[in-house]
Amino acid sequence: MGHGHGHGHQLPASASGRHQSRLAAALGIGVAFLVLEVVVGVATGSLALISDAGHMLTDVLGLGMALTAIVLARRSGPTYRRTFGLYRAEVLAALANALLLFAVAGYVVFEAVQRIAEPPEVPGLPVLLVAAGGLAANVVAFALLREGATESLNLRGAYLEVLADLIGSIGVLISGAITLTTGWRYADPIVGVAIGLFVLPRTVALARRALRILFQHAPADLDVERISADLAALAGVCDVHDLHVWTLTSGMEVASAHLTLERAAQPAEVLAAAQTLLADEYSIKHATLQCEPRESAARCNELRW
Repeated sequence: MGHGHGHGHQLPASASGRHQSRLAAALGIGVAFLVLEVVVGVATGSLALISDAGHMLTDVLGLGMALTAIVLARRSGPTYRRTFGLYRAEVLAALANALLLFAVAGYVVFEAVQRIAEPPEVPGLPVLLVAAGGLAANVVAFALLREGATESLNLRGAYLEVLADLIGSIGVLISGAITLTTGWRYADPIVGVAIGLFVLPRTVALARRALRILFQHAPADLDVERISADLAALAGVCDVHDLHVWTLTSGMEVASAHLTLERAAQPAEVLAAAQTLLADEYSIKHATLQCEPRESAARCNELRW
């Protein structure tokens, strides 16, 4: 009867790909500041700076993974063996970032609790100066990634990396100022616990969103029941079944469905109307729709998955 795809030969650029240059700039800033922290930390013997450099290293690795995933997905388009290309690499990078953030946040909390029992003496001035520089660098990177984080799960993982380090820089700045002015050694471990507790719930949320995509759940902001009802309400359609809606990667929703047609319906007209509905009302531009007569629809009832 009819079969149609709501797309051309190439899939559109993902939400992550539209912000590749900003992610690259944020990565460059992270690498530059990482080198600064390592140099100053080793020169002054500051454990706080060296520890923060380790946290910055995870940020750089996270940003690097996110950027690599975008480049890989963009350069490896759809083939007969990889029919959707490698766009899922972006989601895997987001999940890897979440696991990395979870490990770092857990370590920070553990280390901070250990330090509360016997807080070490932290040199206040070098910590204060480098933390101020780190705050400025992270503010710039934060601004670069903020827009993309609302569109892309991959960029949201990188954004959370930078946000965590920005909050960390503020915390280190505060602890450095307190240590410099009062000599109170408990400032550093207390700030460490606060940073860890701030990062952990956001990390869990990022991992949950990545897993939803990998498990091919319907996008949280789409009402699949309503989509089914709207398709069934189209002229010439008497039933909708085998409807599936999932996310390929951030900003790329995909759908497939079987439409049972009335005898007098024109398949080409129904396909055009259904594709327009999905694209205009639900922003689903890649839809595979199969139109079938009532007689053929009976076979679908035999499927158990």
